[in-house]
Amino acid sequence: MAITAALVKELRERTGAGMMECKKALVETDGDIDSAIEAMRKSGLAKADKKSGRVAAEGIISIHVSDDKKLALMVEINSETDFVVKGDDFKGFVTTVMNCAVQENPDDIEGLLSAKTDSGDTVQETCKALVARIGEKVQVRRFARIAGENEVTTYLHGSRIGVLVELKGGDKSLGKDLAMHIAASRPVCVKAEDVPAGVLDKEKEIFSAQARESGKPDNIIEKMVEGRLRKYLSEITLLGQPFVKAPDMTIEKLLTGKGAEVISFIRMEVGEGIEKKTENFADEVMAQVKG
Repeated sequence: MAITAALVKELRERTGAGMMECKKALVETDGDIDSAIEAMRKSGLAKADKKSGRVAAEGIISIHVSDDKKLALMVEINSETDFVVKGDDFKGFVTTVMNCAVQENPDDIEGLLSAKTDSGDTVQETCKALVARIGEKVQVRRFARIAGENEVTTYLHGSRIGVLVELKGGDKSLGKDLAMHIAASRPVCVKAEDVPAGVLDKEKEIFSAQARESGKPDNIIEKMVEGRLRKYLSEITLLGQPFVKAPDMTIEKLLTGKGAEVISFIRMEVGEGIEKKTENFADEVMAQVKG
């Protein structure tokens, strides 16, 4: 029987599975959609993909750094519950994904998902098989890498916050302090020049509207907006933030005193943007740094 696009579409709508999985199932069942659904349910494919709408906010941040410290990789892998995160199946999958990342050194998350594991399956296929086995949504959510001429310092707070920092100059102690500061203080970028113009324009518009509510003259409003923008930039840029170990000194002054420069950094926290719980792990880091 000819496998039409309409037939594949119907099976996708009824199972929530991917197009290729649907087409393969229909080919194997000679176009019998009910048999295809039964086969996919037995194999776990339909069950796995049906879970795609569920929230996976638990998980693990994993980091790998090369022997010369000039390449660092970081991945976030999520599940729905902490119970699964603590299981051997999930931990083994995290190890498999990171090993694959080390071997293949992909540029982005798409490259990682399509990379082949030692078993011959892709990371995405291995993930689907895990979902079918444990009955819970799992996703490789984010992947990042820093590779350059300078050493990369890494910091992992438990397995929930990970930081990579490429530092030019300075020493190992400074790199660790910076990585822990970033974990605790959540900067968005290194310096003010890195903030997208559109973001600044939007904030300026908001601050201007707020200032106009005061009814003060335009020249005063302009100064109020400038002050609020400076405060905003000091909060979101690494260089503008007060150093958590010495709040009377900014990170910019700290780096100047050490003759060092932060080239780039990457910070990940499990479930950012999709948190289901109220724990504040950044506060844990802050307490650890100050303690």
